[in-house]
Amino acid sequence: MVGLLTGCARFGGAETAPFHAVPETVSGAGIEPEQPPPGQAPQPPPPPGQSPAPPPPTGPCDDPDPSVIATCLDTTGAMVMLPDGNTALVAERTTGRIMAVPRDGDPTEFASVPVDPAGDGGLTGLALSPSFTEDHLVYAYITTPQDNRVVRFTQGDAPKPILTGIPKGPTGNAGDLVFTEPRQLTVLTGNAGGGGDPASLSGKLLRVQDPAPGARNPAVVAAGFGASGGLCRDPQTGSLWITDRAPTMDRLQRITADGSTPTLVWSWPDKPGVGGCAAADGTVVTALDGAKSVAAVTVSKESGAVTGDPLVLAEDKYGHFGAAVIAGDGTVWGSTVNKSSGGAVATDDRVVVIPFAGGGGSRV
Repeated sequence: MVGLLTGCARFGGAETAPFHAVPETVSGAGIEPEQPPPGQAPQPPPPPGQSPAPPPPTGPCDDPDPSVIATCLDTTGAMVMLPDGNTALVAERTTGRIMAVPRDGDPTEFASVPVDPAGDGGLTGLALSPSFTEDHLVYAYITTPQDNRVVRFTQGDAPKPILTGIPKGPTGNAGDLVFTEPRQLTVLTGNAGGGGDPASLSGKLLRVQDPAPGARNPAVVAAGFGASGGLCRDPQTGSLWITDRAPTMDRLQRITADGSTPTLVWSWPDKPGVGGCAAADGTVVTALDGAKSVAAVTVSKESGAVTGDPLVLAEDKYGHFGAAVIAGDGTVWGSTVNKSSGGAVATDDRVVVIPFAGGGGSRV
């Protein structure tokens, strides 16, 4: 097996520190408000001389939580923010459907890509062309009946293959992708249930120059990755962040803007199930499937070292998370995978807006 890292640093034993839940703010202690009848939401009093407003319509996909902005999706697999910073493309892993989800408004179907969802495969990665506002190109990491591959498409067109022949296995099929330079697409491949073959494309970090149909073979940047988690780039620092699930731990690794060797910056020996990630201005957020939360890690912009314990967001509130993005206003959006991981409620799967004040180790 080809090893990924040698001499990985640990930071003061912080890799084994447990997560801490975010405390809820409580006011008016000891005062119990008058409760409405069971099943009825409290309503504000109407102005004098005006009849009460009728109750809002309800249905199987109406979630009373105002932070939930999309409901009744299939298991999600990837999420990417559009240039407006206020709308995300959210992929359904098992169906290949891609929904445009605005912060305020109803989700609409953007596109659909044929996929094979067996195991953990399907539609697991999304990336926008660096010139998306002009060319409207979307790149996706998908599983087909024959392999895992990278395709690209525009809305309304059939996907065209960019990189094919990535090994497919009973597990370890999820992958991710991100543009690290205007003409360079970086791809993280899962280990296909094994990943020990140095000659295969599984369990690798790949770079594809000029990613168009018929593109040349990719360059292998690093090897030894486990089941794929996610790829994200911090636009302020240029650092590339990688999450994956190794046999003995889940990991967060970093490649500097001018480097090519991943460095371990945080590990989770309890293996909370790292998924998709997002990075901005020295903060990295990653979805946690098993831990039913989103972790926010703050790092030094100069050294890349973690500056405090990961902050836990939305723990045990919405279930299992599979992807996360950072919106234009700094909030974190998470998408759930409860239909595949268990515990789904009537409105699952969902996209949730999570307020975030920043700062690893702090509490909000």
